[in-house]
Amino acid sequence: MRLNKIHHVAIICSDYPTSKAFYVGTLGLEVVQETYRAARDSYKLDLSVGGQYQIELFSFPNVPPRPSRPEARGLRHLSFEVEDVAETAAELNRRGVATEPIRTDELTGRKFTFFADPDDLPLEIYER
Repeated sequence: MRLNKIHHVAIICSDYPTSKAFYVGTLGLEVVQETYRAARDSYKLDLSVGGQYQIELFSFPNVPPRPSRPEARGLRHLSFEVEDVAETAAELNRRGVATEPIRTDELTGRKFTFFADPDDLPLEIYER
């Protein structure tokens, strides 16, 4: 068996219009396809990161909150590669998104920082 790559990451949000505005408007991800599934009362928004389909944003009625942040069992965080962490963090701040202080990865020497989506899902920007 050989796994080729990660195909996509699925995110369930509590407020679809708010999360869609964040991922598309604030982060600038491109919409590949948007589908409403009436039987589930659910939206599925396929998003592209850097020209590649990678994120599925779902809405479902009455979803439970994340138990803790960021050390809950399961997905710890979602990380986006950027050219310049300081520049990207400054742009996020200008767009109203608070970022943590920039740190340096002790193993790679590269800069990174965290911020949160509208449901407090931990997101990271990591320098190339």
